[in-house]
Amino acid sequence: MSTVESTLETETSQTTEAPASASAIHRRCEESFHHFVKDIYETVNLPADRPLRHVKSPLTSLEATGVPQATLEDLEDAVARAKAAQKRWAKTPASVRSQWLLRLHDLLWKNAAEMMDIIQWESGKSRYHAFDEIQDVALNSRYYARTLSHVLRDERRRGAFPVLTQTTVMYAPKGLVGVIAPWNYPLAMGISDAIAAIAAGNAVVTKPDSNTPLTVIAAKALMVRAGLDPDLFTIVPGRGSVIGTPLIASVNYMMFTGSTKTGRSIAAQAGENLIGVSAELGGKNPMIVLADANVDAAVKGLIRGAFSNGGQLCVSIERLYVHDSIYEEFKQKLVATVEAMRIEASLDWDVDMGVMVSDDQLHTVETQVNDALDKGAFPLVGARRLPEVAPTAYAPTILEGVKEGMEVFNHETFGPVVSLYRFHTDEQAIALANDTNYGLNSSIWGNPSHAFAVARQIETGTVNINEGFTAAWGSLDAPMGGWKESGIGRRHGIEGIRKYMEAKTIAVQNRAVPIAPILGLSKQQYAGVLTFALKALRWLRFK
Repeated sequence: MSTVESTLETETSQTTEAPASASAIHRRCEESFHHFVKDIYETVNLPADRPLRHVKSPLTSLEATGVPQATLEDLEDAVARAKAAQKRWAKTPASVRSQWLLRLHDLLWKNAAEMMDIIQWESGKSRYHAFDEIQDVALNSRYYARTLSHVLRDERRRGAFPVLTQTTVMYAPKGLVGVIAPWNYPLAMGISDAIAAIAAGNAVVTKPDSNTPLTVIAAKALMVRAGLDPDLFTIVPGRGSVIGTPLIASVNYMMFTGSTKTGRSIAAQAGENLIGVSAELGGKNPMIVLADANVDAAVKGLIRGAFSNGGQLCVSIERLYVHDSIYEEFKQKLVATVEAMRIEASLDWDVDMGVMVSDDQLHTVETQVNDALDKGAFPLVGARRLPEVAPTAYAPTILEGVKEGMEVFNHETFGPVVSLYRFHTDEQAIALANDTNYGLNSSIWGNPSHAFAVARQIETGTVNINEGFTAAWGSLDAPMGGWKESGIGRRHGIEGIRKYMEAKTIAVQNRAVPIAPILGLSKQQYAGVLTFALKALRWLRFK
């Protein structure tokens, strides 16, 4: 009997113990968690009388380690401790902060195996897709360590008058940053934004998603091991309905990753408090395969772009447009490749795709697919649960015949489901790709110069040529974020750290030449002299 079969047999009988295979995976993941966290109450800094909330692991179908739930009083305490720590941290030189980031980078690689165990334990994703998270946080740590001194440095800017005015822009941390993190990438989304905020001199209070708090808790332990003051990254586990609004009211800036609906609510609350907000929200991301694309490469790219983390990814491909001249060849090869994918709840590196994070997410995906099938769409492959794999497993799915009126047509699915369409001209493909309220990510496949010309006309924050999403996502020096209803603000690049800072302009005017009438000139005479000077600067090509 296989691992997954044993797991399923146990799930059908509540009186029997977990099978050895699931139990072995469970014990290994639990040991990996305790490799980082000896006392969970101490790590999250909550009183020992707080009740524990247990979440069933989609990987083993067993309850994972319970997490204490914070109260509003705990939130107030976390905020107070964070504010006090931030005042000390803001005075710390950039070189000291950079060294902490580099130590964190090194510890992430040293402890990657244990961290991947925890990520898989909570999310159900494959080993390879868990590795993506280690890679993401490590590279972000290194990037900000290497660029921090440049980002924090005072900048000389042009003054009101050349030579006579000296103007400097300096940057100061906002103070306390709130982070509401999603479940789909519990490490990458749980701490990457926090790392940028902390590097900028802020403290962070984070509310991890209730499905995946263990990864964030383990990550905090690693951050402290790297030398961070524990109060600079405080965790308040709990339901958003209880913690969310008071958290927004307590901070100087908010970072959110999640649905567009929730993002609207958070942005509205932040606006009431006159604080800034950055939000990466939903997407219905298109992939266009042009007539001059390499079909085999594009098929493999779609597999990576659509089924990474089971499609539970904001930048995941959900709409696929293929040129008519290669449509049938592409479809045949795509279906064969999808049918050969290995779907499993396992710690094995060779697994192509893991399982859905929860019953709720599985239900969302299944509801959209069934709605499409009931209204005339048909599956080329997939469109079914995989109970022989795990209770939350769903087959990677390609649908044809999807049209307006079906929920899957224009609503984010956030699962392993792709709608396939054909097109005849570039103009048609561009119009179809842009026909959405979302604008997060897109993918264009073809001759690079041809694809680049198309990419210029696509209305998304990132466009990948001959790749699904990793080329843009991995370009850490460039901003990443959404257009339209896919978000506000940017992560990555200088923009990803400057958003956590306030700019201050200091201008020093030459005392001998003030910006005011001098030498006995009347206001009218002064205005005439000033007009002549400003016109001269225009012809001298001064900005």
